[in-house]
Amino acid sequence: MKIHVGPVRAPELEEAVLDAGGELSTLREASALVWYGAGPERFGDFHHSGIEWVQIPSAGIEPWLAAGALGGDETLFTSAAGAYAETVAEHALALMLAGTRQLHTIARAGSWQRPEGIRTLLGATVGIIGAGGIGRSLIRLLEPFGVRVLAVNRSGRQVAGAQRTIRADDSEGIGELLGACDHVVIAAPATTSTDKLIAATELERMQPHAWLVNIARGSLVDTEALVAALAEGRIAGAALDVTDPEPLPDGHPLFGEPRALISPHSANPQHLLLPALARRVHTNVARYLAGEPLEGVVDLSAGY
Repeated sequence: MKIHVGPVRAPELEEAVLDAGGELSTLREASALVWYGAGPERFGDFHHSGIEWVQIPSAGIEPWLAAGALGGDETLFTSAAGAYAETVAEHALALMLAGTRQLHTIARAGSWQRPEGIRTLLGATVGIIGAGGIGRSLIRLLEPFGVRVLAVNRSGRQVAGAQRTIRADDSEGIGELLGACDHVVIAAPATTSTDKLIAATELERMQPHAWLVNIARGSLVDTEALVAALAEGRIAGAALDVTDPEPLPDGHPLFGEPRALISPHSANPQHLLLPALARRVHTNVARYLAGEPLEGVVDLSAGY
């Protein structure tokens, strides 16, 4: 199988192709394309009728949908969904611990102060909305803390390690989750159905001591409603690796909000992304050559 890596060359990805049994080639000769180094708006300049499969580097496909790069022909697309799960889950845990232990307040204090409101993650109830790769990895990381996990997924099928699994369309069940949890972690993909999934009504249902953690996409949270909830002290805090808008502009209320902890989309930095993407490329090249199902196949009807 002839595979082109581009528009920008990446030795780690090329090595993954070769190690899996693929053959590197020019774009013109390629039947598969590992996309790297440019946004989807340039995809049309590289795609041709001989391309059967495209591996994209992002876990989410919303920029590709917005650029109109998907669904025009029979080309198979795979995303990196799940490839970065362990790294992002680790970051989610760090945000949870930082909020629980009020580390953001301590770091800003500038003097020796003992903050109020310090709690423990031990034995807490954690809601994970989006129990895919990131959610499942987070559940494993949380095991030593003896937490009670309430998980949400599309199917409602039981998630390993969760005490309860709720279907994504069960609004009553999700409402119960919001009211029961000490931490609500957003790990779902960005789709039309998840846009502003957490808005004013959902924030009202959360407990006053609860933290909202978003390591998914900023569009899943209504920023205006969150700013109001934090300012009024209706929830204890929000730890956000992603925001809407993103990047968050200088002077935005969230930067000055003492109950907000912002990490600027740093859960999966570039130096950690590339090795994980290389592992996904290796797996999918090997599977493609063996005629086996690929990982991360894009489902346009689902939006990811």
